[in-house]
Amino acid sequence: MYKSFFKRILDFILSLFGFTLLSPIFILVAIGLFIANNGKPFFFQIRPGLNEKLFKIIKFKTMNDKKDKEGNLLPDADRLTAIGKFVRKSSLDEIPQLLNVIKGDMSLVGPRPLLVQYLPLYNADQKKRHNLRPGITGWAQVNGRNAISWQQKFEYDIWYVQNCSFALDTKIVLLTIKKVFVREGISQEGQATAEVFKGN
Repeated sequence: MYKSFFKRILDFILSLFGFTLLSPIFILVAIGLFIANNGKPFFFQIRPGLNEKLFKIIKFKTMNDKKDKEGNLLPDADRLTAIGKFVRKSSLDEIPQLLNVIKGDMSLVGPRPLLVQYLPLYNADQKKRHNLRPGITGWAQVNGRNAISWQQKFEYDIWYVQNCSFALDTKIVLLTIKKVFVREGISQEGQATAEVFKGN
């Protein structure tokens, strides 16, 4: 009952309240990134959601679009702006996703929505991560975030899908708040963000 009904109601109420509360910060960050990224404060990308249905995720744009002489984008570490680094470390880049939650594309808690090109790479178990709406935070995020392996992430995601409850969601939200202040697991060792998933 919680998974199929009450979770969505709580998502809508809490995300609407949260976005209203954080709107001054949202505006300030948007202005800062507008200046840093030549008028592009937001990052939009198609991601797979519930039952692999595609939706457009919105985040703050923490990296610029600088390219090399051949026209290829520079590595993430070279494109991460100073303000973008702060926004990412403080997890402020996730605030716009509250709009995705309000709309119904996402949940506050659930498996993180990954890239569309990863879909053909999942095995049968890993595909189960799409049996729930993707989340702004999740069980994998409070257990290592980007600092753990892909296999560990998927194991945490599947475990969450099978054990989703109000008590577990509450625990994850509280642990997420702690992680934001500790600022750990933001990136993998030697990476600006997370390494690319190349399949099993």
